[in-house]
Amino acid sequence: MKLLLSLCAVFLSACTSVLPAGPSLPAPADVASVGEIVDLRSGARLSAAELLTRLAAAPRVLVGEQHDQAEHHRIELWLAQQLARQRPQGSVLLEMLNPDQQDKVDQVKLWLQGNPVVRAERVAELLSWQKGWSWALYGDLAMDLMRAPYPLLSANLDRAEVQTIGRQQPALSGALSTRPEVRARLEATIRDMHDNQIDAPRLQAMLSVQQQRDRRMAERLLAAPAPALLMAGGYHAAKDIGVPLHVRDLAGEQPLTVLMLAERGADVSLQQADYVWYTPAQPEPAI
Repeated sequence: MKLLLSLCAVFLSACTSVLPAGPSLPAPADVASVGEIVDLRSGARLSAAELLTRLAAAPRVLVGEQHDQAEHHRIELWLAQQLARQRPQGSVLLEMLNPDQQDKVDQVKLWLQGNPVVRAERVAELLSWQKGWSWALYGDLAMDLMRAPYPLLSANLDRAEVQTIGRQQPALSGALSTRPEVRARLEATIRDMHDNQIDAPRLQAMLSVQQQRDRRMAERLLAAPAPALLMAGGYHAAKDIGVPLHVRDLAGEQPLTVLMLAERGADVSLQQADYVWYTPAQPEPAI
């Protein structure tokens, strides 16, 4: 599955401004025409409007992205805007927010409901937006979610939690997420991301952190006001190794719809997602 794993980032008073900074929102028709959408259960091609209708009926939607793909963030912005127009949005959760940012998110979000004039970069400062998540890629999405009337919730671990988990590697409960084949697939992915240049202790530490991240996202998604929309990296979203397994371990079978955003040519199956939205592949960087 050609999706970017977010393991690379494992250790990773509001003032108004005179400068307007509304996000440059893409036209819905523009985004809706990008790439190709496939229903993985039937193999049918869907329009963006058809996908939207199906997602709007789901109490919980998990969107898996490739973190460095700008088109994926434009689609996420379009989805957030359009879903909220289809029915009341209960909440949106982001992997890109940690628990220690939640109070700042809540305070700044409340202030933004008054529609003050403020630079987007100032909002990033007020949120202590993490440099590991490029504001150039996430800024439009973050600003739109911050101005929206529904809750915006953190879905990740704090850095201190990551460090503790990496050292202690606490046991994970649940029959599905702890299966040997799940751990083996995640281990293989971590090795691949590190060109097989990773020793066994570090591999196990990173595996523990990845799965505890998935567990945190599952906990937060289950507790979030519905209908809830979670945006995270593709491996977190995958039904066969990520958050959906943890949701089932925690709460049994739950209605959860997975939309995977993937570059054209990626191998995404029904075991991993319910729908896939293929976008044009990014050009390889010049050497």
